[in-house]
Amino acid sequence: MTRSDLRKLTRIRLAEARILLRNRCYEGAYYLAGYAVECAIKACIAKRVRRFQFPDKKIAIESHTHDLKKLLGAADIRRYHEDAVRNDPDLDASWEVLQKWSEQARYQVAVSRKDAEALYAAIVARKHGVLAWVKQYW
Repeated sequence: MTRSDLRKLTRIRLAEARILLRNRCYEGAYYLAGYAVECAIKACIAKRVRRFQFPDKKIAIESHTHDLKKLLGAADIRRYHEDAVRNDPDLDASWEVLQKWSEQARYQVAVSRKDAEALYAAIVARKHGVLAWVKQYW
């Protein structure tokens, strides 16, 4: 999977989440919105790997997770994240909403409209959204 594939997958998963939200399918919307961020951060990791370069074993191992904090570390952008949320309370609030998400959301059977919409909004907000911030590094 290439960096370009991961960026495209990010957009696809967000579009799917938006469709599900509009159709009151909050569980799927919630899961896919969070998964879109995972794909975006993995695109940042892919950016670190140069063409024809043998991948660093530590980065490869750290990349095979769904834990967003660990992925920020593997992407080598955790320190930028810490600075950004410290200096931007609105971005910090968006990340706080996202921190409730995990890949285990795929098994949730009762996600509220409020929670699904809050997660989606925290991700896609143009100025202080999670995805706007991640895109600086992908």
